Amino acid sequence: MRYEVWAPYAAERVEVAVDGSRHPLARDDARAGWWHGEAPAGDYAFVLDGGRPLPDPRSPRQPHGPDGPSRAVDHAAFPWSRTGWRGRPLAGAVLYELHIGTFTAAGTFDAAAARLDHLVELGVDLVELMPVCPFPGKHGWGYDGVSLWAVHEPYGGPEGLKRFVDAAHRKGLGVVLDVVHNHLGPAGNHLPRFGPYFTDRHHTPWGSAVNLDAPGSDEVRAYLIGSALAWLRDYRIDGLRLDAVHALADDRAVHFLEELAHEVDRLAVAGNRPLFLIAESDLNDPRTTTPREAGGQGLAAQWSDDFHHALHCALTGESQGYYGDFAAAPLAAVAKALTRGYFHDGTWSSFRGRHHGRPFPPAHGERLLGYLQTHDQIGNRALGDRVSTSLSPGRLACGAALVLTSPFTPMLFMGEEWGAATPWQYFTDHTDPNLAEAVRRGRRREFAEHGWSADAVPDPQEPATVLRSVLDWTEPRRAPHAELLDWYRRLIRLRHERPELSDPDLAAVRVETDEDAGWLVVHRGRYRVAVNLGTAAAVLPLAGEVVAAFGEHTAAKGRLSLSPNSAAVVLT
Repeated sequence: MRYEVWAPYAAERVEVAVDGSRHPLARDDARAGWWHGEAPAGDYAFVLDGGRPLPDPRSPRQPHGPDGPSRAVDHAAFPWSRTGWRGRPLAGAVLYELHIGTFTAAGTFDAAAARLDHLVELGVDLVELMPVCPFPGKHGWGYDGVSLWAVHEPYGGPEGLKRFVDAAHRKGLGVVLDVVHNHLGPAGNHLPRFGPYFTDRHHTPWGSAVNLDAPGSDEVRAYLIGSALAWLRDYRIDGLRLDAVHALADDRAVHFLEELAHEVDRLAVAGNRPLFLIAESDLNDPRTTTPREAGGQGLAAQWSDDFHHALHCALTGESQGYYGDFAAAPLAAVAKALTRGYFHDGTWSSFRGRHHGRPFPPAHGERLLGYLQTHDQIGNRALGDRVSTSLSPGRLACGAALVLTSPFTPMLFMGEEWGAATPWQYFTDHTDPNLAEAVRRGRRREFAEHGWSADAVPDPQEPATVLRSVLDWTEPRRAPHAELLDWYRRLIRLRHERPELSDPDLAAVRVETDEDAGWLVVHRGRYRVAVNLGTAAAVLPLAGEVVAAFGEHTAAKGRLSLSPNSAAVVLT
Protein backbone atom coordinates (compact mmCIF):
# COMPACT_ATOMS: atom_id res chain seq x y z
CA MET A 1 0.00 0.00 0.00
CA ARG A 2 1.24 3.50 -0.82
CA TYR A 3 1.54 6.04 2.01
CA GLU A 4 2.26 9.75 1.65
CA VAL A 5 2.22 12.75 3.95
CA TRP A 6 3.12 16.43 3.84
CA ALA A 7 5.56 16.88 6.72
CA PRO A 8 7.95 19.78 6.02
CA TYR A 9 8.76 20.05 9.72
CA ALA A 10 10.37 16.60 9.70
CA ALA A 11 14.11 17.31 9.72
CA GLU A 12 15.63 13.89 9.03
CA ARG A 13 13.16 11.06 8.57
CA VAL A 14 9.54 10.07 8.39
CA GLU A 15 8.28 6.55 9.00
CA VAL A 16 4.89 4.94 8.77
CA ALA A 17 4.03 2.65 11.66
CA VAL A 18 1.68 -0.11 10.47
CA ASP A 19 0.24 -2.37 13.14
CA GLY A 20 3.28 -1.67 15.32
CA SER A 21 6.05 -2.10 12.74
CA ARG A 22 7.81 0.91 11.25
CA HIS A 23 8.70 1.46 7.60
CA PRO A 24 10.80 4.37 6.28
CA LEU A 25 9.39 6.86 3.79
CA ALA A 26 11.42 8.77 1.22
CA ARG A 27 11.39 12.46 0.40
CA ASP A 28 9.38 13.32 -2.70
CA ASP A 29 11.75 15.19 -5.00
CA ALA A 30 8.85 16.56 -7.05
CA ARG A 31 6.83 17.97 -4.15
CA ALA A 32 8.57 19.96 -1.43
CA GLY A 33 7.84 18.72 2.08
CA TRP A 34 6.15 15.50 0.96
CA TRP A 35 7.23 12.00 1.94
CA HIS A 36 6.04 8.74 0.38
CA GLY A 37 6.65 5.01 0.28
CA GLU A 38 5.21 1.51 0.21
CA ALA A 39 4.30 -0.57 3.28
CA PRO A 40 1.78 -3.27 4.22
CA ALA A 41 -1.87 -2.33 4.67
CA GLY A 42 -3.21 -1.95 8.20
CA ASP A 43 -3.91 0.61 10.88
CA TYR A 44 -1.17 3.19 10.51
CA ALA A 45 0.40 6.34 11.92
CA PHE A 46 3.26 8.58 10.91
CA VAL A 47 6.44 8.96 12.97
CA LEU A 48 8.40 12.20 12.54
CA ASP A 49 12.08 12.16 13.47
CA GLY A 50 11.58 9.24 15.87
CA GLY A 51 8.80 10.85 17.87
CA ARG A 52 5.44 9.41 18.91
CA PRO A 53 3.16 7.96 16.21
CA LEU A 54 0.65 10.53 14.93
CA PRO A 55 -2.56 10.03 12.95
CA ASP A 56 -2.54 10.90 9.27
CA PRO A 57 -3.61 14.54 8.69
CA ARG A 58 -5.66 13.21 5.74
CA SER A 59 -6.91 10.18 7.65
CA PRO A 60 -10.11 8.82 6.10
CA ARG A 61 -10.96 7.00 9.32
CA GLN A 62 -10.04 7.18 13.01
CA PRO A 63 -11.46 3.94 14.43
CA HIS A 64 -9.83 4.48 17.84
CA GLY A 65 -10.56 8.20 18.21
CA PRO A 66 -8.69 11.39 17.28
CA ASP A 67 -5.38 10.34 18.87
CA GLY A 68 -5.31 6.76 17.60
CA PRO A 69 -3.93 5.26 14.39
CA SER A 70 -5.60 5.88 11.06
CA ARG A 71 -7.27 3.39 8.75
CA ALA A 72 -7.75 3.41 4.98
CA VAL A 73 -11.26 3.42 3.50
CA ASP A 74 -12.16 1.91 0.14
CA HIS A 75 -14.81 4.39 -0.96
CA ALA A 76 -15.49 2.45 -4.16
CA ALA A 77 -16.66 -0.57 -2.17
CA PHE A 78 -19.81 1.00 -0.73
CA PRO A 79 -23.00 -0.44 -2.33
CA TRP A 80 -24.83 2.77 -3.23
CA SER A 81 -28.48 2.32 -4.15
CA ARG A 82 -29.61 2.93 -7.71
CA THR A 83 -31.77 5.88 -6.77
CA GLY A 84 -31.35 7.99 -9.86
CA TRP A 85 -30.50 10.88 -7.53
CA ARG A 86 -29.03 13.73 -9.55
CA GLY A 87 -28.76 16.31 -6.82
CA ARG A 88 -30.90 19.17 -5.54
CA PRO A 89 -30.09 22.84 -6.09
CA LEU A 90 -30.29 25.13 -3.10
CA ALA A 91 -32.59 27.71 -4.70
CA GLY A 92 -36.22 26.91 -3.90
CA ALA A 93 -35.35 24.44 -1.13
CA VAL A 94 -36.30 24.28 2.55
CA LEU A 95 -33.49 23.12 4.85
CA TYR A 96 -33.63 21.24 8.15
CA GLU A 97 -30.63 21.45 10.48
CA LEU A 98 -30.03 18.49 12.76
CA HIS A 99 -27.41 17.13 15.14
CA ILE A 100 -26.87 13.40 14.76
CA GLY A 101 -26.04 12.84 18.43
CA THR A 102 -29.29 14.30 19.78
CA PHE A 103 -31.75 13.87 16.92
CA THR A 104 -32.50 10.43 18.39
CA ALA A 105 -31.80 8.69 21.69
CA ALA A 106 -29.36 6.32 19.95
CA GLY A 107 -27.44 9.23 18.44
CA THR A 108 -26.29 7.43 15.29
CA PHE A 109 -26.58 7.88 11.55
CA ASP A 110 -28.72 4.75 11.29
CA ALA A 111 -31.14 5.93 13.98
CA ALA A 112 -31.41 9.32 12.26
CA ALA A 113 -32.05 7.62 8.92
CA ALA A 114 -34.95 5.77 10.51
CA ARG A 115 -36.60 9.16 11.17
CA LEU A 116 -36.27 10.49 7.62
CA ASP A 117 -39.91 9.77 6.82
CA HIS A 118 -40.81 12.48 9.32
CA LEU A 119 -38.81 14.96 7.25
CA VAL A 120 -40.37 13.76 4.01
CA GLU A 121 -43.85 14.27 5.49
CA LEU A 122 -42.78 17.67 6.79
CA GLY A 123 -41.87 18.62 3.24
CA VAL A 124 -38.27 19.80 3.60
CA ASP A 125 -35.83 19.30 0.75
CA LEU A 126 -32.36 19.31 2.31
CA VAL A 127 -31.05 17.91 5.60
CA GLU A 128 -28.15 19.92 7.03
CA LEU A 129 -25.98 17.84 9.35
CA MET A 130 -23.92 19.55 12.01
CA PRO A 131 -20.20 18.61 11.86
CA VAL A 132 -19.35 14.91 11.92
CA CYS A 133 -15.54 14.93 12.03
CA PRO A 134 -13.97 13.06 14.96
CA PHE A 135 -13.83 14.79 18.34
CA PRO A 136 -12.91 13.58 21.85
CA GLY A 137 -15.31 11.28 23.65
CA LYS A 138 -18.76 10.39 22.40
CA HIS A 139 -20.85 13.56 22.75
CA GLY A 140 -20.27 17.06 21.40
CA TRP A 141 -21.52 19.68 19.00
CA GLY A 142 -18.78 18.78 16.51
CA TYR A 143 -17.18 22.21 16.19
CA ASP A 144 -14.09 21.02 18.06
CA GLY A 145 -13.43 18.27 15.51
CA VAL A 146 -10.13 17.19 14.04
CA SER A 147 -9.16 14.81 11.19
CA LEU A 148 -11.08 16.79 8.58
CA TRP A 149 -11.40 13.83 6.20
CA ALA A 150 -12.80 11.35 8.75
CA VAL A 151 -16.16 10.66 10.43
CA HIS A 152 -16.92 10.43 14.15
CA GLU A 153 -16.96 6.73 15.03
CA PRO A 154 -19.71 6.82 17.72
CA TYR A 155 -22.08 8.16 15.04
CA GLY A 156 -21.32 5.19 12.79
CA GLY A 157 -18.08 6.13 11.05
CA PRO A 158 -17.67 6.45 7.28
CA GLU A 159 -20.05 3.61 6.44
CA GLY A 160 -22.74 5.05 8.70
CA LEU A 161 -22.58 8.45 7.01
CA LYS A 162 -22.82 6.83 3.59
CA ARG A 163 -25.83 4.79 4.68
CA PHE A 164 -27.51 7.97 5.91
CA VAL A 165 -26.83 9.87 2.67
CA ASP A 166 -27.98 6.88 0.63
CA ALA A 167 -31.20 6.60 2.63
CA ALA A 168 -31.86 10.33 2.29
CA HIS A 169 -31.37 10.22 -1.47
CA ARG A 170 -33.70 7.24 -1.77
CA LYS A 171 -36.37 9.37 -0.11
CA GLY A 172 -35.70 12.40 -2.30
CA LEU A 173 -33.82 14.40 0.34
CA GLY A 174 -30.51 16.10 -0.29
CA VAL A 175 -27.81 16.29 2.39
CA VAL A 176 -25.74 19.31 3.42
CA LEU A 177 -22.77 18.92 5.76
CA ASP A 178 -21.49 21.57 8.15
CA VAL A 179 -17.69 21.76 7.95
CA VAL A 180 -15.21 23.78 10.02
CA HIS A 181 -12.17 25.26 8.28
CA ASN A 182 -11.47 28.22 10.59
CA HIS A 183 -10.02 26.21 13.51
CA LEU A 184 -9.53 22.71 14.87
CA GLY A 185 -10.45 21.39 18.28
CA PRO A 186 -8.13 21.77 21.28
CA ALA A 187 -7.67 18.00 21.67
CA GLY A 188 -6.35 15.62 19.02
CA ASN A 189 -5.04 18.37 16.76
CA HIS A 190 -1.62 17.14 15.67
CA LEU A 191 -1.30 19.24 12.50
CA PRO A 192 1.21 21.74 13.97
CA ARG A 193 3.73 18.90 14.33
CA PHE A 194 3.64 18.21 10.61
CA GLY A 195 3.86 21.67 9.08
CA PRO A 196 2.72 25.31 9.06
CA TYR A 197 -1.02 24.63 9.19
CA PHE A 198 -1.44 27.68 11.45
CA THR A 199 0.08 31.15 11.42
CA ASP A 200 0.56 33.99 13.89
CA ARG A 201 0.05 36.52 11.11
CA HIS A 202 -3.62 36.53 12.11
CA HIS A 203 -5.46 35.68 15.29
CA THR A 204 -8.96 34.35 15.79
CA PRO A 205 -11.12 33.61 18.86
CA TRP A 206 -9.47 30.16 18.86
CA GLY A 207 -5.88 31.44 18.73
CA SER A 208 -3.51 31.40 15.76
CA ALA A 209 -5.34 31.43 12.44
CA VAL A 210 -5.40 28.62 9.93
CA ASN A 211 -2.60 29.41 7.48
CA LEU A 212 -4.27 30.62 4.29
CA ASP A 213 -1.77 33.25 3.19
CA ALA A 214 1.62 32.76 4.92
CA PRO A 215 4.50 30.56 3.67
CA GLY A 216 3.30 27.00 3.21
CA SER A 217 -0.29 28.10 2.71
CA ASP A 218 -0.56 26.53 -0.76
CA GLU A 219 -0.51 23.09 0.86
CA VAL A 220 -2.82 24.12 3.69
CA ARG A 221 -5.39 25.45 1.23
CA ALA A 222 -5.08 22.25 -0.80
CA TYR A 223 -5.63 20.26 2.41
CA LEU A 224 -8.87 22.08 3.21
CA ILE A 225 -10.15 22.05 -0.37
CA GLY A 226 -9.31 18.37 -0.70
CA SER A 227 -11.31 17.64 2.43
CA ALA A 228 -14.31 19.60 1.11
CA LEU A 229 -14.24 17.83 -2.24
CA ALA A 230 -13.94 14.44 -0.53
CA TRP A 231 -17.25 14.98 1.29
CA LEU A 232 -18.96 15.91 -1.95
CA ARG A 233 -17.33 13.17 -4.03
CA ASP A 234 -16.78 10.17 -1.74
CA TYR A 235 -19.86 10.62 0.45
CA ARG A 236 -22.11 12.11 -2.26
CA ILE A 237 -22.99 15.08 -0.05
CA ASP A 238 -24.94 17.73 -1.97
CA GLY A 239 -23.60 20.88 -0.35
CA LEU A 240 -21.45 22.23 2.46
CA ARG A 241 -22.15 24.81 5.15
CA LEU A 242 -18.92 26.63 6.03
CA ASP A 243 -18.59 27.65 9.66
CA ALA A 244 -17.74 31.29 10.51
CA VAL A 245 -16.07 32.27 7.25
CA HIS A 246 -15.37 35.72 8.69
CA ALA A 247 -12.66 33.99 10.73
CA LEU A 248 -10.89 32.72 7.59
CA ALA A 249 -8.15 35.36 7.55
CA ASP A 250 -6.69 35.54 4.05
CA ASP A 251 -4.83 38.48 2.47
CA ARG A 252 -4.07 36.75 -0.83
CA ALA A 253 -5.41 38.18 -4.09
CA VAL A 254 -7.60 35.12 -4.60
CA HIS A 255 -9.42 34.51 -1.34
CA PHE A 256 -9.64 30.93 -0.08
CA LEU A 257 -13.44 30.96 -0.43
CA GLU A 258 -13.22 31.95 -4.08
CA GLU A 259 -10.72 29.17 -4.74
CA LEU A 260 -12.89 26.64 -2.91
CA ALA A 261 -16.02 27.73 -4.80
CA HIS A 262 -14.16 27.36 -8.10
CA GLU A 263 -13.09 23.80 -7.27
CA VAL A 264 -16.60 22.85 -6.12
CA ASP A 265 -18.03 24.23 -9.36
CA ARG A 266 -15.54 22.12 -11.32
CA LEU A 267 -16.58 19.01 -9.42
CA ALA A 268 -20.25 19.79 -10.05
CA VAL A 269 -19.62 20.01 -13.79
CA ALA A 270 -17.59 16.80 -13.78
CA GLY A 271 -20.27 14.94 -11.84
CA ASN A 272 -23.19 16.55 -13.68
CA ARG A 273 -25.04 17.40 -10.48
CA PRO A 274 -25.59 20.63 -8.53
CA LEU A 275 -23.22 21.25 -5.62
CA PHE A 276 -23.21 24.36 -3.47
CA LEU A 277 -21.59 26.16 -0.56
CA ILE A 278 -23.38 28.05 2.24
CA ALA A 279 -21.47 30.47 4.44
CA GLU A 280 -21.96 31.43 8.03
CA SER A 281 -20.78 35.03 7.92
CA ASP A 282 -20.95 37.99 10.26
CA LEU A 283 -19.71 40.44 7.65
CA ASN A 284 -22.97 41.46 5.92
CA ASP A 285 -20.91 41.57 2.74
CA PRO A 286 -22.87 40.52 -0.38
CA ARG A 287 -19.60 39.76 -2.17
CA THR A 288 -19.58 36.44 -0.28
CA THR A 289 -22.50 35.24 -2.39
CA THR A 290 -21.88 37.23 -5.57
CA PRO A 291 -20.81 34.95 -8.45
CA ARG A 292 -17.08 34.79 -9.10
CA GLU A 293 -17.48 36.05 -12.66
CA ALA A 294 -19.09 39.19 -11.20
CA GLY A 295 -16.22 39.79 -8.79
CA GLY A 296 -17.57 37.90 -5.79
CA GLN A 297 -16.46 34.79 -3.92
CA GLY A 298 -19.11 32.60 -5.53
CA LEU A 299 -20.86 30.92 -2.60
CA ALA A 300 -24.50 30.05 -3.14
CA ALA A 301 -25.87 31.53 0.08
CA GLN A 302 -25.15 32.65 3.62
CA TRP A 303 -26.95 32.47 6.94
CA SER A 304 -28.91 35.65 7.76
CA ASP A 305 -28.60 36.49 11.43
CA ASP A 306 -30.11 39.93 10.80
CA PHE A 307 -33.47 38.40 9.89
CA HIS A 308 -33.26 36.03 12.86
CA HIS A 309 -32.40 38.79 15.33
CA ALA A 310 -35.23 41.03 14.11
CA LEU A 311 -37.76 38.19 14.20
CA HIS A 312 -36.58 36.91 17.59
CA CYS A 313 -36.77 40.42 19.02
CA ALA A 314 -40.30 40.92 17.62
CA LEU A 315 -41.53 37.62 19.06
CA THR A 316 -39.80 37.63 22.46
CA GLY A 317 -39.18 41.29 23.26
CA GLU A 318 -35.58 40.49 24.21
CA SER A 319 -33.16 43.37 23.82
CA GLN A 320 -29.90 42.24 25.41
CA GLY A 321 -26.64 41.95 23.47
CA TYR A 322 -26.94 42.09 19.71
CA TYR A 323 -30.75 42.18 19.95
CA GLY A 324 -30.36 45.78 21.08
CA ASP A 325 -29.83 46.87 17.49
CA PHE A 326 -33.32 45.61 16.60
CA ALA A 327 -35.29 46.36 19.76
CA ALA A 328 -36.41 49.95 19.15
CA ALA A 329 -38.81 48.97 16.35
CA PRO A 330 -38.68 45.19 15.85
CA LEU A 331 -41.50 44.98 13.31
CA ALA A 332 -39.83 47.65 11.21
CA ALA A 333 -36.58 45.67 11.52
CA VAL A 334 -38.36 42.53 10.26
CA ALA A 335 -39.81 44.57 7.41
CA LYS A 336 -36.39 45.95 6.43
CA ALA A 337 -34.83 42.49 6.44
CA LEU A 338 -37.65 41.12 4.26
CA THR A 339 -37.31 43.93 1.73
CA ARG A 340 -33.59 44.75 1.88
CA GLY A 341 -31.96 41.45 2.92
CA TYR A 342 -29.55 42.89 5.46
CA PHE A 343 -30.81 45.04 8.31
CA HIS A 344 -27.27 46.36 8.72
CA ASP A 345 -26.45 47.46 5.18
CA GLY A 346 -24.05 50.22 6.10
CA THR A 347 -26.03 51.40 9.12
CA TRP A 348 -24.86 52.10 12.66
CA SER A 349 -24.67 49.06 14.94
CA SER A 350 -24.79 49.97 18.61
CA PHE A 351 -23.71 46.44 19.51
CA ARG A 352 -20.52 46.79 17.45
CA GLY A 353 -20.03 50.48 18.10
CA ARG A 354 -19.55 51.18 14.40
CA HIS A 355 -21.28 51.13 11.04
CA HIS A 356 -21.73 47.67 9.59
CA GLY A 357 -22.48 45.96 6.27
CA ARG A 358 -23.30 47.09 2.77
CA PRO A 359 -26.47 46.85 0.61
CA PHE A 360 -27.62 43.43 -0.54
CA PRO A 361 -28.67 42.84 -4.18
CA PRO A 362 -32.49 42.78 -4.06
CA ALA A 363 -32.96 40.26 -6.87
CA HIS A 364 -31.36 37.43 -4.90
CA GLY A 365 -33.16 36.82 -1.64
CA GLU A 366 -32.52 33.08 -2.09
CA ARG A 367 -28.87 33.76 -1.27
CA LEU A 368 -29.86 34.39 2.36
CA LEU A 369 -31.00 31.64 4.69
CA GLY A 370 -33.90 32.75 6.89
CA TYR A 371 -34.65 31.05 10.20
CA LEU A 372 -36.31 31.42 13.57
CA GLN A 373 -33.97 29.02 15.38
CA THR A 374 -30.53 27.44 14.81
CA HIS A 375 -28.13 25.41 16.91
CA ASP A 376 -26.20 28.62 17.71
CA GLN A 377 -29.18 30.77 18.62
CA ILE A 378 -30.44 28.11 21.04
CA GLY A 379 -27.31 26.40 22.31
CA ASN A 380 -25.36 29.58 22.97
CA ARG A 381 -27.95 30.71 25.51
CA ALA A 382 -27.10 29.95 29.13
CA LEU A 383 -29.79 27.27 29.48
CA GLY A 384 -30.03 26.25 25.83
CA ASP A 385 -33.71 27.16 25.94
CA ARG A 386 -35.73 27.18 22.74
CA VAL A 387 -38.20 29.97 22.05
CA SER A 388 -40.95 27.37 22.54
CA THR A 389 -40.31 27.50 26.30
CA SER A 390 -41.38 31.13 26.50
CA LEU A 391 -43.72 31.63 23.54
CA SER A 392 -47.24 30.35 22.96
CA PRO A 393 -47.93 27.99 20.04
CA GLY A 394 -49.68 30.89 18.31
CA ARG A 395 -46.65 33.13 18.57
CA LEU A 396 -44.43 30.30 17.29
CA ALA A 397 -46.85 29.90 14.40
CA CYS A 398 -46.50 33.59 13.55
CA GLY A 399 -42.72 33.20 13.40
CA ALA A 400 -43.04 30.12 11.20
CA ALA A 401 -45.35 31.98 8.80
CA LEU A 402 -42.81 34.78 8.32
CA VAL A 403 -39.93 32.34 7.78
CA LEU A 404 -41.67 29.93 5.44
CA THR A 405 -43.24 32.56 3.19
CA SER A 406 -40.15 34.75 3.09
CA PRO A 407 -38.08 35.58 -0.02
CA PHE A 408 -35.17 33.79 1.67
CA THR A 409 -34.17 30.12 1.66
CA PRO A 410 -35.88 28.87 4.85
CA MET A 411 -34.16 26.68 7.41
CA LEU A 412 -35.59 24.93 10.48
CA PHE A 413 -33.76 23.52 13.48
CA MET A 414 -34.67 19.99 14.55
CA GLY A 415 -37.78 19.87 16.71
CA GLU A 416 -38.77 23.43 15.90
CA GLU A 417 -41.58 22.17 13.71
CA TRP A 418 -43.50 20.85 16.70
CA GLY A 419 -42.35 23.38 19.28
CA ALA A 420 -40.08 20.91 21.06
CA ALA A 421 -39.98 21.42 24.83
CA THR A 422 -36.54 19.85 25.16
CA PRO A 423 -33.64 22.32 25.46
CA TRP A 424 -30.56 22.15 23.28
CA GLN A 425 -27.63 22.83 25.54
CA TYR A 426 -23.89 23.08 25.14
CA PHE A 427 -22.31 19.70 25.88
CA THR A 428 -18.85 18.18 25.59
CA ASP A 429 -17.17 14.89 26.44
CA HIS A 430 -13.51 15.82 26.74
CA THR A 431 -11.39 12.94 27.98
CA ASP A 432 -8.63 15.26 29.21
CA PRO A 433 -9.72 16.28 32.76
CA ASN A 434 -7.82 19.58 32.60
CA LEU A 435 -9.49 20.55 29.33
CA ALA A 436 -12.87 19.44 30.66
CA GLU A 437 -12.46 21.68 33.71
CA ALA A 438 -11.28 24.60 31.58
CA VAL A 439 -14.38 24.32 29.37
CA ARG A 440 -16.63 24.06 32.42
CA ARG A 441 -15.10 27.13 34.07
CA GLY A 442 -15.09 29.10 30.84
CA ARG A 443 -18.77 28.46 30.23
CA ARG A 444 -19.72 29.51 33.75
CA ARG A 445 -17.49 32.59 33.65
CA GLU A 446 -19.00 33.68 30.33
CA PHE A 447 -22.55 33.69 31.66
CA ALA A 448 -21.62 35.01 35.09
CA GLU A 449 -20.71 38.22 33.26
CA HIS A 450 -24.36 38.39 32.18
CA GLY A 451 -25.80 37.82 35.64
CA TRP A 452 -26.15 34.04 35.75
CA SER A 453 -25.04 32.13 38.83
CA ALA A 454 -22.52 29.35 38.27
CA ASP A 455 -24.94 26.74 39.59
CA ALA A 456 -27.60 27.73 37.04
CA VAL A 457 -25.39 27.09 33.99
CA PRO A 458 -25.49 23.44 32.91
CA ASP A 459 -22.20 21.57 33.19
CA PRO A 460 -21.13 20.76 29.59
CA GLN A 461 -19.38 17.59 30.79
CA GLU A 462 -22.34 16.25 32.77
CA PRO A 463 -24.06 13.33 30.94
CA ALA A 464 -27.44 14.75 31.94
CA THR A 465 -26.74 17.84 29.81
CA VAL A 466 -26.66 15.88 26.57
CA LEU A 467 -29.56 13.66 27.66
CA ARG A 468 -31.74 16.74 28.22
CA SER A 469 -30.93 17.85 24.69
CA VAL A 470 -32.20 14.71 22.95
CA LEU A 471 -35.47 15.19 21.07
CA ASP A 472 -38.58 13.62 22.60
CA TRP A 473 -40.26 11.86 19.69
CA THR A 474 -43.49 11.34 21.61
CA GLU A 475 -44.16 15.08 21.51
CA PRO A 476 -45.24 15.38 17.86
CA ARG A 477 -48.20 13.10 18.58
CA ARG A 478 -49.45 15.19 21.51
CA ALA A 479 -51.17 18.54 21.88
CA PRO A 480 -50.19 21.30 21.42
CA HIS A 481 -47.23 20.03 19.40
CA ALA A 482 -49.29 18.17 16.82
CA GLU A 483 -51.21 21.29 15.81
CA LEU A 484 -48.01 23.29 15.33
CA LEU A 485 -46.47 20.45 13.31
CA ASP A 486 -49.49 20.47 11.03
CA TRP A 487 -49.06 24.23 10.56
CA TYR A 488 -45.43 23.81 9.51
CA ARG A 489 -46.44 21.10 7.04
CA ARG A 490 -49.14 23.31 5.53
CA LEU A 491 -46.81 26.29 5.19
CA ILE A 492 -44.10 24.25 3.50
CA ARG A 493 -46.64 22.70 1.15
CA LEU A 494 -47.98 26.17 0.28
CA ARG A 495 -44.46 27.44 -0.35
CA HIS A 496 -43.80 24.61 -2.79
CA GLU A 497 -47.18 24.90 -4.51
CA ARG A 498 -47.50 28.69 -4.77
CA PRO A 499 -44.43 30.20 -6.50
CA GLU A 500 -45.24 33.70 -5.26
CA LEU A 501 -44.51 32.56 -1.70
CA SER A 502 -40.96 31.57 -2.64
CA ASP A 503 -40.21 34.43 -5.05
CA PRO A 504 -36.70 35.63 -4.04
CA ASP A 505 -37.06 39.15 -5.45
CA LEU A 506 -36.85 41.43 -2.43
CA ALA A 507 -37.95 44.39 -4.51
CA ALA A 508 -41.31 42.67 -5.05
CA VAL A 509 -41.93 42.37 -1.30
CA ARG A 510 -43.96 45.04 0.45
CA VAL A 511 -44.57 45.07 4.21
CA GLU A 512 -47.14 47.00 6.23
CA THR A 513 -46.60 47.26 9.99
CA ASP A 514 -48.25 48.79 13.01
CA GLU A 515 -45.63 48.79 15.74
CA ASP A 516 -48.07 49.89 18.44
CA ALA A 517 -50.83 47.43 17.57
CA GLY A 518 -48.31 44.66 16.90
CA TRP A 519 -49.42 43.47 13.48
CA LEU A 520 -47.56 42.98 10.24
CA VAL A 521 -48.72 42.15 6.69
CA VAL A 522 -46.30 40.91 4.03
CA HIS A 523 -47.32 41.29 0.38
CA ARG A 524 -46.17 38.33 -1.74
CA GLY A 525 -47.68 38.72 -5.20
CA ARG A 526 -51.38 37.94 -4.88
CA TYR A 527 -50.83 36.65 -1.33
CA ARG A 528 -50.84 38.47 1.99
CA VAL A 529 -49.19 36.97 5.05
CA ALA A 530 -50.71 38.56 8.15
CA VAL A 531 -49.51 38.05 11.71
CA ASN A 532 -50.85 39.61 14.88
CA LEU A 533 -48.34 39.80 17.72
CA GLY A 534 -50.39 42.36 19.63
CA THR A 535 -52.53 41.97 22.74
CA ALA A 536 -55.82 42.81 21.00
CA ALA A 537 -57.57 41.54 17.91
CA ALA A 538 -56.36 43.15 14.69
CA VAL A 539 -58.85 44.07 11.99
CA LEU A 540 -57.06 44.38 8.66
CA PRO A 541 -58.44 45.56 5.31
CA LEU A 542 -57.76 42.27 3.54
CA ALA A 543 -60.25 40.74 1.12
CA GLY A 544 -59.81 37.27 -0.30
CA GLU A 545 -59.59 33.58 0.48
CA VAL A 546 -57.85 32.48 3.67
CA VAL A 547 -55.78 29.56 2.37
CA ALA A 548 -54.11 28.84 5.72
CA ALA A 549 -54.53 30.16 9.27
CA PHE A 550 -53.38 29.43 12.80
CA GLY A 551 -55.53 30.79 15.61
CA GLU A 552 -58.92 32.45 15.68
CA HIS A 553 -59.81 34.54 12.67
CA THR A 554 -62.79 35.77 10.66
CA ALA A 555 -62.91 37.04 7.11
CA ALA A 556 -65.92 39.01 5.92
CA LYS A 557 -66.77 42.15 3.97
CA GLY A 558 -63.23 42.77 2.84
CA ARG A 559 -61.73 42.58 6.31
CA LEU A 560 -59.68 40.01 8.15
CA SER A 561 -59.88 39.84 11.93
CA LEU A 562 -57.01 38.09 13.67
CA SER A 563 -56.97 37.29 17.36
CA PRO A 564 -53.73 37.90 19.26
CA ASN A 565 -50.89 35.53 18.34
CA SER A 566 -52.55 34.39 15.13
CA ALA A 567 -51.42 34.21 11.53
CA ALA A 568 -53.12 33.82 8.16
CA VAL A 569 -52.16 33.49 4.51
CA VAL A 570 -54.72 35.21 2.27
CA LEU A 571 -55.11 34.91 -1.50
CA THR A 572 -56.41 38.28 -2.68
